[in-house]
Amino acid sequence: MMAGRELISSGSEFEKKIGYSRAVADGRWVFVSGTTGFDYATMTISSDVVEQTDQCFRNIAAALEKAGSSLADVVRVHYLLTRREDFEPIWPVLQKYFGDVRPACTVMVTGLVDEKMLIEIEVTALKPEA
Repeated sequence: MMAGRELISSGSEFEKKIGYSRAVADGRWVFVSGTTGFDYATMTISSDVVEQTDQCFRNIAAALEKAGSSLADVVRVHYLLTRREDFEPIWPVLQKYFGDVRPACTVMVTGLVDEKMLIEIEVTALKPEA
């Protein structure tokens, strides 16, 4: 590990197998990997995109907390959806978590590695100066 760099793990076996971290904190910056709606405690995933989106945010919030940050510090978000028609139904969830934060945003429609995954969210946060 490089000086000043902290690797944050969710405990997923895939992090070690694939060679990535749930998040990387470096100075004030926190980079959170694409995060899906899997509930890591039960290793289950809802078939509902709204529920998956809410779980994505809970997973991201947990990673940010481990890095000494929070959703309020997010400056950039990427939403990856498998179906464009799922975007509007998740707006209330996006509003719930980012309505006041209003980070820069990109939305993409793309395939994901597991057909059960309907959304993946990646964020970048900048912690406040001490």
